[in-house]
Amino acid sequence: MTIDWNAVLLWVLAGVLVVVAGLAFWVSRRNQRVPGEHVFRASRWSRGNHLFPTQISISATDVVQYMPHWFGKREHTIHMAHIASVDIDTNLFFSNLIIETSGGSDPVRCHGHRKADAVEMKRLINQYQSEYYRGQRQ
Repeated sequence: MTIDWNAVLLWVLAGVLVVVAGLAFWVSRRNQRVPGEHVFRASRWSRGNHLFPTQISISATDVVQYMPHWFGKREHTIHMAHIASVDIDTNLFFSNLIIETSGGSDPVRCHGHRKADAVEMKRLINQYQSEYYRGQRQ
């Protein structure tokens, strides 16, 4: 009995192709855009964002940092009333955003955003905080 090595090689390549396609599908499903009007995604070229880039969602009530992983995700939510400061650190290629809280919890650190996105995130947070505190006085 002789082994047809061409057929074996063909089956091995088909198996590898199926595994690679499955991994590509899994990664693409994990990288879907989170719902919301103002969602900012970090660049894949930045540190820590190659496979699963971090996304920041800013709404009128809170800021949410979504960090997808192979299985599950990590979400860090800060209410607008608890944001103490927003710091933008602009590097050569990307900007980092640090959102500090007044409640003593860890700040939200976002790496790898475009400078325009970082400035827009800060503007939105300031706008929503102003609206929040203006509404409380009435």
